[in-house]
Amino acid sequence: MSDQEREARRARLEALRGEGVDPFPARVGAWTPIAELRERYEPMDAERLEAESPSVAVVGRIMASRSFGKLMFLRIVEAGESIQVSAKKNQLDEATFRFIRELDVGDFVRFEGVLWRTRTDELTVDAKSVQLLAKSLRGLPEKWHGLSDLEVRYRQRYLDLIVNEDARRIAIVRSRTVSAMRRFLDARGFLEVETPVLQPLYGGATARPFVTRHNTYDQELYLRIATELYLKRLITGGLDRVYEIGHDFRNEGVSRKHNPEFTMMECYQAYADYRDIMELVESMVCEIAMEVRGTLQIEYAGEKIDLSGPWPRISLCRAIEEATGIDVLAFADADSLRAAIREKKLGPADSPTWATLVDDLFSDHVELNLIQPTFITDHPVELSPLAKRSQEDPRLVERFEPYIAAMEIGNAFSELNDPDDQRARMEEQLQNHADGDEEAHLVDEDYLRALEHAMPPTGGLGMGIDRLVMLLADAPNIREVILFPHLRPETD
Repeated sequence: MSDQEREARRARLEALRGEGVDPFPARVGAWTPIAELRERYEPMDAERLEAESPSVAVVGRIMASRSFGKLMFLRIVEAGESIQVSAKKNQLDEATFRFIRELDVGDFVRFEGVLWRTRTDELTVDAKSVQLLAKSLRGLPEKWHGLSDLEVRYRQRYLDLIVNEDARRIAIVRSRTVSAMRRFLDARGFLEVETPVLQPLYGGATARPFVTRHNTYDQELYLRIATELYLKRLITGGLDRVYEIGHDFRNEGVSRKHNPEFTMMECYQAYADYRDIMELVESMVCEIAMEVRGTLQIEYAGEKIDLSGPWPRISLCRAIEEATGIDVLAFADADSLRAAIREKKLGPADSPTWATLVDDLFSDHVELNLIQPTFITDHPVELSPLAKRSQEDPRLVERFEPYIAAMEIGNAFSELNDPDDQRARMEEQLQNHADGDEEAHLVDEDYLRALEHAMPPTGGLGMGIDRLVMLLADAPNIREVILFPHLRPETD
């Protein structure tokens, strides 16, 4: 918008005030939602509308304005629904018609009038009176070409929501997804709880934290990277089914699947294992998809995906071997595994630990092929410091990750409840941290103390809300589904 146009809008604002018009009134008269009007009157033809002449009042933002001399047409939008408004000079006093002519695209207004149909059969409100509700001092981008820059769309999400119908659709899909998830868990007897965002020790995942400080206590604190360890304290305390939907924070890179601040649902169920949680994930995703999309056959990035179960299950180590020819369990340490990777010329092999090398192999050679819903199970114990060891192979743990459209949407375990084994693994992770793995887990003495009071066998799940919404909304980038994603500092 040019400076000249902005100045013209400011001049109209001051003129309104000079005439005693409040451009930002506190009260709005009675009105009927546009959607309700359409439902009630769309079935009526022009003849019946003319006979009944229903008087209505509507509110909304002006999105378009066309003048034909003595006749004007405006289009207003309210709650995603639009309706046309007409203003006829020969049926209005001069001041009212002039007032309507001087309204700007972007203004919020309230019109009272009579419903009629134009020659093109458009349902229209013939304005008899108008009230300005809020004056717009900046114009809107052109609908199709004015807001194509992704940076601007994400930084000024309010404009994106005004002019891009898809942005509004995605926001609605997100809200309905979270609501459906809550209903599913509540119906299964889970209790929604809240745990600290500011934590004296971060844990529950492998990630670098954001660090802050509490001035009064002169205490270093961390924004949580997961809710897991606090939720499992509640399982120990006798709350047998708990969940939390909230924000986590990880000081990591940004990609189409990663944002430093993201929304996670974590739930824990006593007297269950990871097989029980697999059933929960399948049922929950299918129920949410049916409620939000009305189908289990969705499309993402051009791929047709069938969410109906049962989902295939394949072990992580076998998936890597099938893709690369490397049996990672045959190599006891990082050096020997690194040599095998280099021998097969499989790309970067510079990760510092055996666990991170395995993770890189999976990410580079397996993940992209997991289009249909798949459970990747039985991870190496080095990758899973909080999961219970497999009874069949102690080198593995009872863990799975659900993948859809080449994206991990969750992480689940049979939770480790042996306090001695948990201590040993945390101490091993601490050594990995010293060896250069900045994302390795730390030793949480209070959590270990809680485990010594005994935690029952428990199945746990963390599911990424943002990625699930990406799937259900067919959104290619996590920034599309987060209303205010993290961005670089704005420059001139």
